[in-house]
Amino acid sequence: LLFPVSNLCGKCRPRDTDLLQPSLNFLYWSLHQTTPCSQQRAVAVLLSNVSLLELLQKVLECTWLWSPPSEPAYLSPEDALLCSGWLLVASLLLYQHRYSTEVHQTLSLDLTEVLNAVIFRKKKPVLLLVSIMQFLRAVLQQNFSSSLLVIIGQNTAQGATQPQPSSLQDAALHPLAMRQVFSLVVSLQNLLVHKDLLLSQAVVACLETLVEYLYVKNQDVALHVASQPWHRFLLFTLLNGGQKSFLQPEVLRLMTLFLRYQSSNIISQKEISQVLQEAAEADLAELPEATSRALHLFLCQV
Repeated sequence: LLFPVSNLCGKCRPRDTDLLQPSLNFLYWSLHQTTPCSQQRAVAVLLSNVSLLELLQKVLECTWLWSPPSEPAYLSPEDALLCSGWLLVASLLLYQHRYSTEVHQTLSLDLTEVLNAVIFRKKKPVLLLVSIMQFLRAVLQQNFSSSLLVIIGQNTAQGATQPQPSSLQDAALHPLAMRQVFSLVVSLQNLLVHKDLLLSQAVVACLETLVEYLYVKNQDVALHVASQPWHRFLLFTLLNGGQKSFLQPEVLRLMTLFLRYQSSNIISQKEISQVLQEAAEADLAELPEATSRALHLFLCQV
């Protein structure tokens, strides 16, 4: 089925949402719900379809062209298509890298536009933000070096006008700039305050990947970002005062992140003791899978 469905997508226009949206969803789940052997073949089939990749390029570009709905919570057919497009491209980036699949057609994206979609949001629905963050995680994990993706729109002239230390940091973080990093971190923090489960999971995962990327590029910058005092305020904002408030997956993952990068001004011995106390009193067998996994990572980090 991958052959006819992917060929059908390649013949469509981005406005053909009724046909494209379920078709892209089918391609997405075909990649994820299959055996590793079949997965490698499926990736090869999709990446060899030039017309499909050209269509995906047009769909992603519509993210900045289509006007947002009046209500940000409303997922229009256009937004649903954009979600499917971003998730499919993120998956193709991931599996192309895993299997070193040959690429017949590259995708090009303006990194500034992608970052601004998260930083400024402009009434984008939650699911679309989550989908774009999945894509952003994929490119960060690959250090912006995927053979499937070409990053364009780097404003090198602006970097040249900054003070020398900033220029050196920007060069180390390329293609990101320091101002983009801090704007993105602040935006991710603000999104966490909404306490939407799906959004929180995506934001924390994106923040984890971003700091990992920064640590590889420039350890001083990564440690500086991880130790921002605002993180401590964010942490206590997320704690709802419930009996097991520290055993929320996003709280545990955030605390693990700060511990990993030795942010002692964010996480104190008192908070660590509180987590251990709540874990000791909890019925571990009844904890949700996401909480158990996050608690395991936290304890390993401690």
